[in-house]
Amino acid sequence: MTSVDRPGSGGVLPFFVYGTLRPGEANHRLFLRGRTAAEEPARLPGAVLYEGPGYPYAVERAGSVIAGELITPAADAYGELLGALDLLEEYVGPGSPRNLYDRVAREAVRPDGTRVLAWVYLAAAPLALRLARSGTEIRSGDWLERRRSSE
Repeated sequence: MTSVDRPGSGGVLPFFVYGTLRPGEANHRLFLRGRTAAEEPARLPGAVLYEGPGYPYAVERAGSVIAGELITPAADAYGELLGALDLLEEYVGPGSPRNLYDRVAREAVRPDGTRVLAWVYLAAAPLALRLARSGTEIRSGDWLERRRSSE
């Protein structure tokens, strides 16, 4: 996979969310409710999930797939929402050593198999390396399934 921070479409992309921004989760209510045009299930190939402190981290890994939702923001909410999510995910900008997550463009897959380019927040490189060495993987690839099984 390759990282693309400024795709040719001017950067206006849906978001692939896999943790606390998914419908029914706390950050969905805080950041996304009333600001979306569409929400649909999707999968992100080439990534794995790790446990975090109350939220997951996604890390690139060939051959793995994670579950989530494809969120299409309402047109009038896009700019504000992009800024709010960058702040939430501690994304400062491309290549910044201060990033907790990197916002990158990846192909998400809808249930019918169609692929769509979407923004996704992946653990920044230093964190991804630590997680790969000593993190707790969410083997199902689904944050909600993991949470349901622990309740």
